[in-house]
Order: sequence, then C-alpha cells, then structure tokens
Amino acid sequence: MDAEPARGQLRKLNLTMFLPLLAVAGTISVAAYARSWWEAVVLGVGVVATLVCFTRWAAGEVLRVALPCLVITAVVWPFAVLVVGSSTAFFGISCVGSYVVPQLPRHRIAAAAALTAYVAVMGAARLLVSHEDIPGVLFQFVLVPTGVTVAVIGLMFPNKGFYDIVEELEEARERDAELAVIRERVRFASDLHDIQGHTLHVVKLKAALAQKLVDSNNGNDIERAKQELREIHTLVSDTITQTKELAYAQRRLNLSAELENARNLFEAAGIHVRVNREADVDQDAGELLGQVLRETTTNILRHAQATRVRITLTASSITIVNDGAQQTPLPELRGLAALEQRVTANGGELTVEQHNGQFLTAAAIRSEAQENR
Repeated sequence: MDAEPARGQLRKLNLTMFLPLLAVAGTISVAAYARSWWEAVVLGVGVVATLVCFTRWAAGEVLRVALPCLVITAVVWPFAVLVVGSSTAFFGISCVGSYVVPQLPRHRIAAAAALTAYVAVMGAARLLVSHEDIPGVLFQFVLVPTGVTVAVIGLMFPNKGFYDIVEELEEARERDAELAVIRERVRFASDLHDIQGHTLHVVKLKAALAQKLVDSNNGNDIERAKQELREIHTLVSDTITQTKELAYAQRRLNLSAELENARNLFEAAGIHVRVNREADVDQDAGELLGQVLRETTTNILRHAQATRVRITLTASSITIVNDGAQQTPLPELRGLAALEQRVTANGGELTVEQHNGQFLTAAAIRSEAQENR
C-alpha cells in the first residue's frame, strides 16, 4: 500500500496547474512577435525548452536537463531582442533559471545574480538596433525583464525550502513507522521470551531433580523421577504448541489491549486514529478480531503512507479503513491471507478492498450466540 510521496503529489499539482499556462503564454508570445516561419521556429524552441525544464522540475529531475535548457533559452533571448524585437521572450530564461538555480548544490546566490545580469545586459543590447525612445526601450527590455526575473527566482527559493521541509517530514514519518514496526517485533520477542524462558527454567530444574532421583537408586525416587520426566515432556510439548501459535499469530489475544496498542502505534507514527465502538465485542469473536487488528496495524505501518485510520467495532466484526493507498492492483498481504483461512474456518468472512486512495480491511465473525438464534 505504498502511497505516492507528498512531494511528488505537490509537484504533480504544480504540473497540472502551471504547464498549460506556460504553454499558452509561450504560444501567444511567438504568435505576437514572429514575422516569419524561421523566427517562429527559434522562439518556439525556447518555449519548448522552458516546458521541458518545467516538466523535469515537476518530476524532481531538473538538473538532468538544466544545461541544454539554459543554453537554448539564453540564446533565444538575445535573438528575440536583436532580431525579432520581442520583449517577452525573456520568460524562457527567467523560468528555466528559477527552476535550476535554487536546486544547485552551491553558489546559488552568485548564479542568480549572474542570470539576472545576463537578462539585463541582453535586454540593453536592444539599444544597438533601436535608437528611438531610449527610456521606453530600457523600460521594456531591461527594467521589466530584470525585475520579473528577480521576482521569479526569489519566489522559487522559499518554494525549494518548502519542498525540503515536506521531504524531511516524510523521512521523519517513515522513521516513526519503522520504529513502530521495531516495537512490534520487540513485543513479539517479549512474548516469545515469556513462553520459552519460563519453560526452559522449569525444565532445567526438573531435569536436575530427575537426575538426582535416578542417582539415588531408591524405588520410590525412580517413580518420582519418571513422573518428573513425563511432566517435562508435557511442558515442552505445550511450549512448542504455544510457540507455533505465536509464530502464526494464533495465540489468544485481548482485543482491548490490541486496540490500545494499535492506537499507540499509529499515534507514534503521526497517524490520526478514530475508534468507533458500536457494541461490546462477543468474547467468542474477540480473539480473531484482535489478530486481524494486529496484522492490519502492521501492514499499515509497513506499507502505507497513511494519515488517518478509522476503526469500527461491532459485536462480531471489525472494520479498519486507512488512507494513503496507491492506485495500483491490490497487493499481496500474506499475513492477512493466513488470517482469512482462520476466519473462514470459524464461519466468518475477511474482506480486503482498495478504492479511491483508501484501503479497507473488514472481518465479520459468526459467534455462537448468532448461530443459536
């Protein structure tokens, strides 16, 4: 149930909102100033380079196309100034620069200053071919392009900081989820220790006692030693059974304790939890429902990017719904598959569904009271 990271979702939102605007603005600029097909081609190449750079920025891979896009738009701007007379073609170099400069590993301020100076100098080159209305030329080709470039690049720096914060929050959340899984493993190890530690200690004492009784060569002691050995055999057999039950999540569970544990794990991972208890759970169904809750909790923490979980309990059923499910085929969850066999064997039904970004796990158990009605 891996969900797409929030950073990718935000970038896709930007792509959906701003790519059409850039495309329309570029098309209008080309149509307004190009006087021949070859001028339209040159200006159009600058627009395409801008759109490619924006698309790669939205995918988080802008540095892969930074150099060619910067070179193309840097050439188109003086061409537009000196040949076409377009004062709007600067938007290509300004946009590409605003996507690239904040992503640089170092010297970002120097790069921003150099880019701004380039836009201003190339705009001032218009004075080489137009000597009329010098103030108007400076305003149209220097002041406006330079000001817009500074503003756009300046806005992209905090934008970069925002994405960095989102990424850090995602990493922190992943670490919390991993920690929650580790806690679950520690709890499992603790249960295993409780089962086997006590048994091994008792077996050790009884084996030592049996050895002592056998060495005494007393008839009564021999019989008692046999009894001790029989108890050791029974104790070991019970321990093996309990260990298997623990390994396959079949050990008797307390649903209320599992519910509290799930709440604590989710809250530790930064996931909002809401629990609705519509009725007291039947004792017959409580153990299996607790196992479903435990397995689902582990799956959410390991595989989802959930922010909300809703748990609903009735007398004989449990429903867990979480967000953060990706739009892909339903994943294989072996733990729930094993539980489904047990639920079905007890006359119940386990349902697993994924729809519209939500993952639902529901189990309904037929209790003895329902069967007697």
